[in-house]
Amino acid sequence: MDWSPDDMERMERAIVERCRVQLTRRGTEYVILPQEIRADGPVDTIVGITSTGDELNFTITEID
Repeated sequence: MDWSPDDMERMERAIVERCRVQLTRRGTEYVILPQEIRADGPVDTIVGITSTGDELNFTITEID
């Protein structure tokens, strides 16, 4: 998926407003509470917490 500026704005708003989001990576759906967007070199990574308290990292290029 190519992230548009509007997509990034929605993710940033979800972080600020502490809203859950649903992401799909390699055919598996995840519901997370996004915590931050990290700049890891040329690729951004979304860091989120699951309902069980596990921390998951999603690089922008992996999200379907």
